[in-house]
Amino acid sequence: QVQLAESGGGLVQPGGSLKLSCAASGIQVTSYRMKWYRQAPGKQRGWVAAISDGGVTDYADSLKGRFIISRDNTRNMVYLRLNDLTPEDTAIYYCAASRPWSASTDYWGQGTQVTVSS
Repeated sequence: QVQLAESGGGLVQPGGSLKLSCAASGIQVTSYRMKWYRQAPGKQRGWVAAISDGGVTDYADSLKGRFIISRDNTRNMVYLRLNDLTPEDTAIYYCAASRPWSASTDYWGQGTQVTVSS
């Protein structure tokens, strides 16, 4: 059974940082394209960042330079570092996994809430 478990969300002030974690079980993060998405209130879910099975990273253009995706192969975990947060970053953040050759997402986590507010 595959599980993706996000953690690390919470309330943070504007300008602050958070590090989200995604613990994977049932799959190896080095064998999948691991991704982060987010869904803000009243908006559609949007792609944030990805790290390929080969370790190549990619980001949504609007988030480049502020968010950093990484992974720990030994712990089988994926991370998303959020920097210089603004209220517009408030959303539920989801971890997801796709087979390298697949255009669709195979597995989703349950999400972790990030709220940016003073």
